Amino acid sequence: MRTTEANPMANYFSRGTATLLRELGVECENVLKLLAQLERSGLQSEQVDDLLGELSAAILHVHEHTRGLDEQVLDKEIGV
Repeated sequence: MRTTEANPMANYFSRGTATLLRELGVECENVLKLLAQLERSGLQSEQVDDLLGELSAAILHVHEHTRGLDEQVLDKEIGV
């Protein structure tokens, strides 16, 4: 299997940028999952605390993952 088949973004960005974008997508999905869980009614205080802790960690992870990524995308590290 070719790399571009496994990661179509590799057609547009350098391999490193494509990997960072894919990992960002995974972490964003995690944030959305946590937010959806927080919208459930009837959560106990401990459950809310756990979800907020996980959400805080996920936000920090997104922040660290995106450091400088905007410049990489805007600079169009295009591999085409």
